[in-house]
Amino acid sequence: MEVKDTNCTSLGYGKPPWIFKGRQVFALYQLHLVKAENARTFIPKECKLVEAFGYTLGGFFLASYDDSPAGIFDELVVIAGLVWNPPTSCAWAARVLVGSDEACLHGRKVVGLPSQVARFSKKITALPQTPESKSSSFLRRIGLRTSSSNYKNHMDVEVTEIKKQTAMSICNINVKATASQQDSKGWMGPLIKMSLPNFSGRTKYNSNLLKYSCQIECRVRAVQPAKVSGPSALDADKENSSEDQSSNVESVSRVPRGTKRNFSISVMLSKPILALEFNHLKMRVEAPTTVTACSHDTT
Repeated sequence: MEVKDTNCTSLGYGKPPWIFKGRQVFALYQLHLVKAENARTFIPKECKLVEAFGYTLGGFFLASYDDSPAGIFDELVVIAGLVWNPPTSCAWAARVLVGSDEACLHGRKVVGLPSQVARFSKKITALPQTPESKSSSFLRRIGLRTSSSNYKNHMDVEVTEIKKQTAMSICNINVKATASQQDSKGWMGPLIKMSLPNFSGRTKYNSNLLKYSCQIECRVRAVQPAKVSGPSALDADKENSSEDQSSNVESVSRVPRGTKRNFSISVMLSKPILALEFNHLKMRVEAPTTVTACSHDTT
């Protein structure tokens, strides 16, 4: 099925693999149950969606890189769902929001991602720390309990897409900062290595169907899912004045429908089932490979 490597040495990124690191910050990988009908909005017809009972597995990946080919920047990858690639599956990104023009251009042209430039505004609110019992402390240290009783700060990440000099609110992500994130001596989970395969392409910037992988090395632990809210009602009213859209009943705030951007917001607002915190992240992104088609054989 694989044909050839794409031309990956342009746009200032240098030769692959491309290395992204987050030494002093953490990344959040949150899995959601996404309606299959919403996920199909982003996935090419020749690809078979992995689904059960009308849902697929999507979510988002939020990260801050302090070392990358594009320098320091923030990234939010909205994952529409999983596509069959027997004997396993690959993720498909609905939207990629990055705080770097260079990263946006590289994602579009080389990796075939639906990248958009965005602004990431962060606000940390200090909260009083509640006492933790000895049993809860023990379970937390061995990784059988998240630190829900040991939060010190809340961090709000407001993501705003910038397009043609216009700022459009995407979402607000409320992350509870655990003690391990604020204290380098805190337990951050075991050191693991894993590979995340992805499909991409079929965009106006790159019409090829591509496949690439992200090799991740980090410390990982389960945490309480972040709370995601959509654009304000004011933003929704502005968008409704220019597009024929209806409200999404699953949203915690009213979200217009009708464009891929708004379907991406629906993915962010879908039901979370698992959140993983990545600390001391090192991500190695391999060169994308052109493929002829997604395989439909799931046997």
